[in-house]
Amino acid sequence: MATVTELRVALTVPDFDQAVAFYRDALGLEQIADWSSATGRVLVLDAGRATLELFDEAQAESVDAIEAGRRVSGLVRLALRVADSGDMAARLVAAGAGEVAPPVQTPWGDRNARVRAPDGMQLTLFTSE
Repeated sequence: MATVTELRVALTVPDFDQAVAFYRDALGLEQIADWSSATGRVLVLDAGRATLELFDEAQAESVDAIEAGRRVSGLVRLALRVADSGDMAARLVAAGAGEVAPPVQTPWGDRNARVRAPDGMQLTLFTSE
């Protein structure tokens, strides 16, 4: 069996400059590579340690209900551990994100906030208490 050594999420965004300003500049993901060429633009941003969570529909509905009060996310939602989920959510909203839901205390002990990036991607910002 092959061993996976890195998880990389590739987002195709309608406004590249806006996405760079949001994910790199506002969220603070460190740029580690620029592979842009005459055929297109691409940056690689370091998002720390990665995991892949697999949810069935019932669990996705449950998490959305806890974090946002209703089913709101699509097939993919990014969840990022940050030092202070409320502060980061406010920073991202100031940078153009939409607030999906304010921070809530989850049953599993995290403080989670939900925002929608300018490109439409939903992000759960979580702080382990």
